[in-house]
Amino acid sequence: MPKNDQKIEKNNDMYLDQTLRPTNWEDYIGQSTIKENLRILLAAAHERNHPAEHILFYGPPGLGKTTLAHLIAKETGRQIKITSGPAIEKVGDLASILTNLTPGDIMFIDEIHRLNKMVEEVLYPAMESGVLDIIIGKGPSARTIQLELPPFTLIAATTRIALLSSPLRSRFSGGVFRLEFYSEEEIAEIIRRSAKILGITLEEGAISEIAKRSRFTPRTANYFLKRCRDYAQVHKQDLDQKTVFLALSLLGIDELGLSESDRQVLTVIIEKFNGGPVGLSTIAAATSEEEATIEEVVEPYLIQRGLLERTPRGRTATRKAYEHLGFDFPGEIVQQELL
Repeated sequence: MPKNDQKIEKNNDMYLDQTLRPTNWEDYIGQSTIKENLRILLAAAHERNHPAEHILFYGPPGLGKTTLAHLIAKETGRQIKITSGPAIEKVGDLASILTNLTPGDIMFIDEIHRLNKMVEEVLYPAMESGVLDIIIGKGPSARTIQLELPPFTLIAATTRIALLSSPLRSRFSGGVFRLEFYSEEEIAEIIRRSAKILGITLEEGAISEIAKRSRFTPRTANYFLKRCRDYAQVHKQDLDQKTVFLALSLLGIDELGLSESDRQVLTVIIEKFNGGPVGLSTIAAATSEEEATIEEVVEPYLIQRGLLERTPRGRTATRKAYEHLGFDFPGEIVQQELL
């Protein structure tokens, strides 16, 4: 095979590795209520020959907010211009994007909660009235000009909706949708689809093993699938349940999907603080981890799994956490001593 053809084949394989994002509604698994609402919203806008109204998606990372924005663009046949909150530093950056839109375009802003407040103020009339107010000059000679914008749809995504101001949230007239975590069955279906795209052959036991450790998140499931594929390829093994177990154990992922840092937090609470309650800053100091990382990354999944409780006095490990890590629950130790 010529060298150029080899390069093209490798590049195609690399591109294939990154295109697991669904390209139509049928391939998008889960979030059925949101999909139905969006279908109605888009169909009604199409019948009126108007752009869809502005939409906000929020929820934990990896659940499909960006994918939904791309699907809306495909469904409506519109161009999508993609940016993020931190990337729009100045009013001029926003003005440049908005004035280059064509009628009916979709503008997608990821992590919109990180948008500069001055930029946010300029975005209000753009969303509501389709105009862009720009101040030229400074002091007494300053003047305001108003630019008419083409009709457009703003789709925004955020992982922290509480950081959005009320005026901004209220301008998403098309709807504010919260993406929910997926069930294990939905995750298993996503894994089957991804495996087919990547050309991976795996057993049902392997699918189930990956699904139950994927933290109910499609992005995590696809990541685990690729790492298990790599492990099986390097060790020349079939991708079965045992191989998945070995591959994910090497990554430090246990049967509940807990990572090393997750288990470390629970172990510290149980071993050093008798199961709690213990404050966040104390846990951070004991684990050498940042408070924000524990609060925003580690805790939500532990609480969701029923392994940790967050009380006014601090964090407390549950009976399930004791059992999962192989510790005796305090109440059972007292009972044994009494007997």
